Amino acid sequence: MMTMTRPIPKEEGLDHSLAFLREGYLYVPNRRKSFQSTLFETRLLGERVICLGGGEAAALFYDADKFVRKDAAPKRLLKTLFGEDGVQTLDGSAHTHRKQMFMALMFPQNIKRLTKLVSREWERALDAAADETVLYDTAQEVLMRAVCEWAGVPLHESEVARRTDEMKLLFESGTALGPKHVRGRAARSSAEAWVRGMVEEVRTNRLLPNEQTALYEFSWHRDEAGHLLPADVVAVEVINILRPTVAVSIYVLFTVLALHQFPEARDRLARGETEPTWFVQEVRRFYPFFPVTAARVKQDFAWNEFTFEEGTLVLLDLYGTNHDPSLWTEPDTFNPDRFKDWTESPFTFIPQGGGDVDFGHRCAGEHVTIAIMRETIDVFLTRYRYEVPPQDLSYSFVDLPSLPKSRFVLNQIRKN
Repeated sequence: MMTMTRPIPKEEGLDHSLAFLREGYLYVPNRRKSFQSTLFETRLLGERVICLGGGEAAALFYDADKFVRKDAAPKRLLKTLFGEDGVQTLDGSAHTHRKQMFMALMFPQNIKRLTKLVSREWERALDAAADETVLYDTAQEVLMRAVCEWAGVPLHESEVARRTDEMKLLFESGTALGPKHVRGRAARSSAEAWVRGMVEEVRTNRLLPNEQTALYEFSWHRDEAGHLLPADVVAVEVINILRPTVAVSIYVLFTVLALHQFPEARDRLARGETEPTWFVQEVRRFYPFFPVTAARVKQDFAWNEFTFEEGTLVLLDLYGTNHDPSLWTEPDTFNPDRFKDWTESPFTFIPQGGGDVDFGHRCAGEHVTIAIMRETIDVFLTRYRYEVPPQDLSYSFVDLPSLPKSRFVLNQIRKN
């Protein structure tokens, strides 16, 4: 029997890359709304692309029988954000095997150890804070110091500023143009050389990190054939622990911003009427983090009468799915209590990707992110008081990452 198909709604024109840059996080949701469709076709960087969003579409996107990650991410992201030959680029059993290397670190006691390190570094930084402190910058250094110790990566005091800046450039320069992108590529090369040297020292017993750290586990990890990973691949994967943790500084900023912008929600949190995890999840849903994620069609298939052809690049709308009115009641309202009875669907709430966190392409560090954000609430709601001076706290949906223009200045930080 012949399968009936229908055309995918298509955006007319030769290329829409400039429109994507102009609209940022809202490019895909704007067109999904105008087409009244879960998906549409466009052209980006000269390539035919299918964009989709929503819970049903996310479930499709994370079906490993239909999509692969190989050759999905643009080269400019591999040269900055992800690195080459990392876990994000793998599929099938190779991906599952490599992913378990990360998940072996994500047990509760180890995450608790990282949280304690973050707490210690916040206390050190805030006790020494100047009268005017830029929260975003301080958070990056706090997280870099903590995650390096947690990951077994030696970080000398003289290197803190440089290595923190490198991690920041990796996630700030991926979509940048011109000099900033060039600096991001240079940061990637420098950071990989730095970690690669440590891997070689571990393998020659000149450096002996704790056995439950990323540097140790990854240096001695063997692939499916039983071979040690090349040192440059280990460097990429260790950075895939450091860089995302430093990037949580974005969520740290938005967590404290939410405490400031939504006093009623803050008061309910302080009175114990709202659980900290509900507040954290609403911050992750409400504020922009990453706009889309990419995959390629593994082989021809039909879905909802639409045809997907092998090799086609597909983008999943992360921000738009987290604000989809068919999934979320009043999605543009900040309401932590919506998570009180949340069913924890892996496809309707996807700030750091969707699907199964243990075996799929959902971020391995999601529980780390939540733990750090909960610690942020404890620090800035109960342990320290501060003043928020007049400043521009607006953020753009075009910039990536999207941040308040002032990067959130705090004054007169003191212990309660």
